[in-house]
Amino acid sequence: MKKSRRICSVICACVMLLLTACSGRTDVGDGESYIYGLNSDRTGLVKISYSISEEDALDAAEGVLREMKAPAEEIEYTSALPESVEVQGCTLKGSILAVDFNSAYLEMEKLEEKLVRAAVVQSLLRIEGINGIMFTVDSAPLEDSSGNIVGLMNEDDFVENTGSSPSSYQTDTLHLYFANESGDKLVEQQMDVRYSSNVSKEKLIVEKLIQGPQRSGAYPTINPNTNLLSVTTKDGICYVNFDSTFLTAEYDVYPEVTVYSIVNSLVEGTNAVRVQITINGETNARYMETVDLSQPLQEDKDWVAAEENE
Repeated sequence: MKKSRRICSVICACVMLLLTACSGRTDVGDGESYIYGLNSDRTGLVKISYSISEEDALDAAEGVLREMKAPAEEIEYTSALPESVEVQGCTLKGSILAVDFNSAYLEMEKLEEKLVRAAVVQSLLRIEGINGIMFTVDSAPLEDSSGNIVGLMNEDDFVENTGSSPSSYQTDTLHLYFANESGDKLVEQQMDVRYSSNVSKEKLIVEKLIQGPQRSGAYPTINPNTNLLSVTTKDGICYVNFDSTFLTAEYDVYPEVTVYSIVNSLVEGTNAVRVQITINGETNARYMETVDLSQPLQEDKDWVAAEENE
């Protein structure tokens, strides 16, 4: 009997060792916390189990970046950040995190850089309180291969739309708010659209507002030269990030009409309940020295004309 017990104990120990060996960091279950690494040949992303213990968002971000730089513990993945790439600093302004890398970041091959960028951004966005990421290299904004500034990044920049092909389209009717003739009130226009399923409805709405109304009876509100850097929604707040051109008025409309054309259109057309407008990722701006953009804004129907023109 004693011998049988010893044999059973040995068998159980072996089974436990096998189970431990089979359960690696890349075996991430539903609901488990994780960050991203790259696969062994650095051609794709891999989820790696990782628990965020820090309560402060900036501390948590620095911890995640350290982990993404640490040597891989298993052959199934490689560290997201190459050995030569160093994180020189992080700053958090509002919900926007800026990460500064050394010049070695620019020496990565094009495909690897895109994967590294996706891994870092998507890992950091898992931290509560961080809704957008900006990269700099030696304090200069990161540029793409065409020389354009990458700007603010969020989950929409790395969508893997597995449910539809890149060529699939859907149709919808948008309820957009533009200016009335005098520029002191908003009027609603319905717009039938057909758009790629890879484009978020939030981004579509803002792009259509920048393009202006399709029919008479309404007038544009946003400078048409404005660059929309990103749009994302998190916890009921839609974050809309423009470049500084947005702050330059092109049309003779009240500042509130411009701002609430965006806010009202997004709140009515999406699941967002508030809208945070940022300029190059910064929230410390005032539109035309009148409208405070430092906090998320709620829909305001008082700016809508009593009798809307179609």
